[in-house]
Amino acid sequence: MEPTHNINSLTKINNAQLYGLVILRVIIGWHILYEGVAKLINPYWSSAAFLLDSKWIFSGVAKAIVSNPALLTISDYVNVWGLTIIGLCLMLGVFSRYACIGGMVLISLYYLFSPPLLGLEYGRPGEGSYLIVNKNLIEIFALYILYLFPTSHKIGLDRLLQTKLNFKGIL
Repeated sequence: MEPTHNINSLTKINNAQLYGLVILRVIIGWHILYEGVAKLINPYWSSAAFLLDSKWIFSGVAKAIVSNPALLTISDYVNVWGLTIIGLCLMLGVFSRYACIGGMVLISLYYLFSPPLLGLEYGRPGEGSYLIVNKNLIEIFALYILYLFPTSHKIGLDRLLQTKLNFKGIL
């Protein structure tokens, strides 16, 4: 019989499930980190193009952000550093529950500003043809699963923080 780990008082998972969740956490972390670093090292990157291509209910907000240099700078900063920090936290397994929440919020904004709905056509090239479900929506729900089944206190830096600093209550 395969050993089980008690992730919280209500759920037990076996080693294969634990490692699967850890791998999911790390690969999502890598994807988010890479997106942040790619924007960080590109001196010409700005969220303006994405925002100007926005459709649906947040298109007015997007245009307002682009038209205000201070708001656009904040948007760029939040995108670059939010993605980088969230991705790094997920990969290292440090404050990963907070990183899951931050990732869900940030990626939900991407989804809402550019939803894959019928009748909405975007100027930037897409990765494929989607209807309602795209990689953003999938990643939001994968982060939700990782939030529900935290693994970083078993495999990650949260384990060290938990034992060394007695942070059991916040991790």
